[in-house]
Amino acid sequence: MPRWSDYTTGERIKILRGKSIRQSDLAEMTGLSLPTIQHAEQDKRLTLQTLLLIANALGVDTSVVLGQTAPRRTMEHDDRAMMRNLSRAVHDIAAGELPDDAAAPGLDEIAAGCSHCWDLYWAGRYVEAGALAAPLLGEAAARLHEQPADERARAWGLLADGYRLAGYVANLMGARDLAYAAIGHAQAAAEKAGDDLRQALVMSGRAWVYLRDARLPEALALAERAATDIEPRFSKATTDHLVAYGSHINFAAVVASRAGDKERVRDYLSQSHATGARMGEEARAHGTVFGPVTATTQAVGINVALGQTGKALALMKGITPDHERTLAEASLHRYAMDKAMAQADAKMWDASLDTLEQALVKAPQWARHQALPSIIVQKVGRASTARLRRVSELIGATGRGAGPTAFLPATPRTAL
Repeated sequence: MPRWSDYTTGERIKILRGKSIRQSDLAEMTGLSLPTIQHAEQDKRLTLQTLLLIANALGVDTSVVLGQTAPRRTMEHDDRAMMRNLSRAVHDIAAGELPDDAAAPGLDEIAAGCSHCWDLYWAGRYVEAGALAAPLLGEAAARLHEQPADERARAWGLLADGYRLAGYVANLMGARDLAYAAIGHAQAAAEKAGDDLRQALVMSGRAWVYLRDARLPEALALAERAATDIEPRFSKATTDHLVAYGSHINFAAVVASRAGDKERVRDYLSQSHATGARMGEEARAHGTVFGPVTATTQAVGINVALGQTGKALALMKGITPDHERTLAEASLHRYAMDKAMAQADAKMWDASLDTLEQALVKAPQWARHQALPSIIVQKVGRASTARLRRVSELIGATGRGAGPTAFLPATPRTAL
């Protein structure tokens, strides 16, 4: 498989343009002539000004066009444009630079907008969530600026929520530097809000960034601390509090499973199931989702990560279609991936590919941003069948490797 730097500059422009943008479209987007675009893609002529205009239109850094930096995995033009706008919003607002057209709506209106963004996120519509997170940050910062000095706590909290959302989208899209920056700003805002629950949510978010950056010891320590800091007394805990705690302790179990710590996993899963049982049904709060079904479906993936395929399959038998219908869309799709992985580990090749194919067809946009499908295909790779080829085409990979627009290599320990 060629490395990104092995392609010529013209070939890289063509790959970045993709099938959705014609040469004539790129010419219009850049203000350049069609022959200029054609010459650039044919490696005949590329001036610095042309390079800058093409990179800006495609939403990438010039280093990507020149082959010095590889593009983000499976990113289309809209993805790159969203990420560039989100990056600008995060960095500019943290530096105190508000957009010229930033409105300062009321706190309730900003909170409703933030809730809508999280709904999009949990529906697996990450590009839409990220696109709205940028103006959300501007509005939250503008409202904070307008608030009286002694009435800023809630505004700081909403700004923290906006940064945390930006960090989640960036982490999922593979923009690790932006994820670290956004989570750092979220932490500072949450501290100024004086909200212990928000600080724990941000802490858990940072643990997730650490996990995807393969920093397992730090991720586990932070995930444990986030859950411990908000552990409730069940007799007095509100549903919102239980949602936050349940999702935190569940994530601590996920990280412990990636570290291979079975004892910690057993303890955390026990607390997770107890919290879900106390709640009785799925609920959303503070930009997260949790309930008894989430606790069980997550336990499937956790047991898969530990190599306990039998336990994972046993848990799957107790999850009915009615249970699945209560899950957030992104959680349902993730459960399908864990289910397919468990089936692959049990050498149930056909069942695994059926499960994977159904999920990919049902949620292609969600699947584009996941690393697990390629791992499942690699695991089933020896079963060279028409179904395997069909599934491989859906994720832009083959059983033997990935193409320039496919999923980046990942491992079951970091694919979350």
